[in-house]
Amino acid sequence: MSKTALILGAGIGGIAAAEVLRKLLPSEHRVVVVERERNHVFAPSLLWYMTGSNDATTFTRPLSALSSRGIELVTGEVTRIDPAALSADVNGKTLTGDALVVALGADYAPEAVPGLTDHGLNLYTLAGAGRIRAALNAFEGGRIVVLTAAPAYKCPAAPYEAAMLVDAYCKKRGFGKSTEVVIYAAEPIPMPVAGPAVGGQIKMMLEKKGIAYFSSHQVTKVYARTLHFADGKTVTFDLLLYVPPHRVPTTVKEAGLCAESGWVAANRETLETKFPNVYAIGDVTAIPLKMGRPLPKAGVFAHGQAEVVAKNIARTWTGQGDAARFDGHGMCFVETGSGMAGIGSGNFYAEPVPEIRLRSPNPLWHLGKILYEKVWLYRHF
Repeated sequence: MSKTALILGAGIGGIAAAEVLRKLLPSEHRVVVVERERNHVFAPSLLWYMTGSNDATTFTRPLSALSSRGIELVTGEVTRIDPAALSADVNGKTLTGDALVVALGADYAPEAVPGLTDHGLNLYTLAGAGRIRAALNAFEGGRIVVLTAAPAYKCPAAPYEAAMLVDAYCKKRGFGKSTEVVIYAAEPIPMPVAGPAVGGQIKMMLEKKGIAYFSSHQVTKVYARTLHFADGKTVTFDLLLYVPPHRVPTTVKEAGLCAESGWVAANRETLETKFPNVYAIGDVTAIPLKMGRPLPKAGVFAHGQAEVVAKNIARTWTGQGDAARFDGHGMCFVETGSGMAGIGSGNFYAEPVPEIRLRSPNPLWHLGKILYEKVWLYRHF
């Protein structure tokens, strides 16, 4: 009897889940993916785009390519999810599956901070990265502030990479001496889930480049090129680059999938939710760790979780293969500018604290990140 896997979202997790399912399932079973965007953007490459190292065409691909792999793509906005019925409303129609995978990621909410969108540029969108690229091209010196507007966000290394890449860009352009790059972070240390040792290493990298770092600064508003913080401190800037606050998609919240954290609760090993045959992967989830913080939101985890979910769905439907478990291992590159990068990796499920090691920057890790981008795009598009 034919079955349908319904996947909501075509980010890294949604694409990986769909392709593994299509590979493991007989042809009579359907794999349906719903996505509001028409193009896939490989988000780690946005940092290179904003500093002029690549063009958008090198890391964006049409999602229509999924159709050639036997995956049904529905382009549209998910307006309602009924997890009990394993269904979702899209474009005025109700789509129903035998398994539902929620991979809708995190929405950005820059409007939560008054003045942020009027006076700053968003690091985390293609449009925002393009505006940063134009602003840097016209920049001739002054204070550049990189801001994390809330203490929890996806891609924990990204704002620190952004600061170092922007610093390298300014020095290469010849106005490094007239430019001050600073970071104001809502979190207490860089990449706090990775632990104080890794956070200390990131701070040392910043210090060596002359990038000032100010932690535990919660922004409340932005006005007249001035940041206002909860403790009463104010800071002026000439150019503001920000990581926006994140929130769970409204349809996910309305579906009753969220826990007290405000994000979807899922089993840390199988990604099952409280609803039978409903799974949640990637940035839409909050998986608590023993050390008191959730598993970071990052594409590497979404990818690993997607493969686990796909393998277990296929096993249930076909009776073939072994049960899969997500083990909490992950890695990320840390770009430091001038063709250099470090790499952090380890077991985030280790207890009582994650066991993470950050390797020092060198050209090989930078080449590794370039290769990672090319392999991802080649394999999936």
